[in-house]
Amino acid sequence: MQRVCFLLKVRQDRLAEYRERHAAVWPEMLQALSATGWHNYSLFLRDDGLLVGYLETEDFAAAQAGMEATGVNARWQAEMAPFFESLDGARPDEAMKPLTEVFHLA
Repeated sequence: MQRVCFLLKVRQDRLAEYRERHAAVWPEMLQALSATGWHNYSLFLRDDGLLVGYLETEDFAAAQAGMEATGVNARWQAEMAPFFESLDGARPDEAMKPLTEVFHLA
């Protein structure tokens, strides 16, 4: 199982709404994530907007490709993009660059 961690930055003025949106993620989006191999997926949000994402998957590239093929992902990413800083024209899911794991205690 591959563990993936990534960072994004939520705009300070959108933090409350970002939290609200993630308290009610669309059921279709949740189903698509599960079906495409996203497991133990968590998002952690610091008060300054730093977002830490963590998930486990058999193959991150395949999990991303699976989501790319869904219509719900395109809709979700379009709605979420305005919440983030520094995407440089990328969708939030395209800006998720995995961090290098340097230690793990099983």
